Amino acid sequence: MPTLTKPSRSATIALTVIVAAQLMFVLDATVVNIALVPISSALHFSRANLAWVVDAYSLAFGGLLLLGGRLGDVYGRRRLLIIGLTVFTLSSLLGGLAGTSAELLLARALQGVGAAMAAPSTLSLITSIYEEGPARNRALGVFTAVSAGGGSLGLLLGGALTSWVSWRWVLMINVPIGALVVALAPRFVPEPRRNGGRLDVAGALLVTAGIGSIIYGFIRIAERAALSDTVVLFALGVVLIAGFVRVEQRTPRPLFPLRLLNERTRAGAYGAMFLLPATMYGVFFFVSQYLESSLHFSAIRTGFAFLPLTAMIFTMSRITPKVVSRYGARRPLLIGLTLVSIASFWIAAGLNHGGYFSGLLGPLLLFGLGAGTSFLPISATILSGVPHTDAGAASGMLQTMQQSGGALGVAALSSVAEAHGRSSALSIGGFVALVALGVAVSVIRPRTPDHSPNAQELAEEFEALPLFE
Repeated sequence: MPTLTKPSRSATIALTVIVAAQLMFVLDATVVNIALVPISSALHFSRANLAWVVDAYSLAFGGLLLLGGRLGDVYGRRRLLIIGLTVFTLSSLLGGLAGTSAELLLARALQGVGAAMAAPSTLSLITSIYEEGPARNRALGVFTAVSAGGGSLGLLLGGALTSWVSWRWVLMINVPIGALVVALAPRFVPEPRRNGGRLDVAGALLVTAGIGSIIYGFIRIAERAALSDTVVLFALGVVLIAGFVRVEQRTPRPLFPLRLLNERTRAGAYGAMFLLPATMYGVFFFVSQYLESSLHFSAIRTGFAFLPLTAMIFTMSRITPKVVSRYGARRPLLIGLTLVSIASFWIAAGLNHGGYFSGLLGPLLLFGLGAGTSFLPISATILSGVPHTDAGAASGMLQTMQQSGGALGVAALSSVAEAHGRSSALSIGGFVALVALGVAVSVIRPRTPDHSPNAQELAEEFEALPLFE
């Protein structure tokens, strides 16, 4: 299928459908945060196990994304998008109807499976539809705005639904939206050519089990489990991930071609994409609980408390594609990660001030500014120069890093919060953002800036995009 240097009307409609699907997946990683208190009360979760309402989804999502990307390569990306959306929509219905904690966690895990099947196709479809350069940057600008801002938007939506209807609707809202996207996708989204080959099932099992073991180890720390139990889980996770690397080196059709990590800049960008969501999801998780439990905000008021952060992310999503096209990805990435680091420490300190406007509004605005500046440069760096045959694997690993980083961040920071409090956990999140900044400074090298007239064309096209009018 030919790629496009300029977005046509049909490509814009296809992009709208693709982005709508991605928005559902990202929203579901955070939309339940605001509903955690009523969920805990209704289904009798312990404080430590409550993190599983978030992590059951993120773990299945992140752990199976590489397999989902490969399935799309073999069987068709549009087909996997539709199948995955169907699984996601049906499991959302099951979650909304859950009567026990086990039923809810099972539904959340199934949601993650469906999202993992479909999500790699969203990004790889974009790279197939749009040629590398300004047109793809424009589309990626929309995609990364949704990926970065959708998490905070989920907090607002979760607050509205929890306050005005029921916590169950933070899940059931996916049913009508998912059905609509499933109906529209076959008509408007083109199907790129398939790459064929065998599936690397062994690799998928190893990487999923490895990530899961490490995340579960952190959750067991929060549950005050024996040290020996957590050491075994961490060691098992490391062994399984090492086994995954070994399998990928030997199989002719790997789940993730390790040659994509041969370029130092791309490898560093993957690392930054893993670390940044660990900080970001931690902010969503702990600040929402602080507002509800300590400041006694209602669910809807808590959701609106994140509106400045959300607005800043979407505002920067209109600006960052122009900056990247003119100056390259490195400068805005360094600026964005610096702002995220400062904001994280500021938020941690703000929890001790006892007020939203005095302690949190400023750092949340700064956090949104930094996050909105960071995600597009990371995504553009990862996908730049990736051949068509590796598009599914590259995009699958990108989203694996994002979701696994978020899940691991919530699990690890929850263990810190259990022992030392939320403020300490968020300070650790600030140090994680500083590590991401260090990776970007030392590893990610500048690419050739685009000083051609296409940069101005990109800006004009992005301004005219209907999604954010």
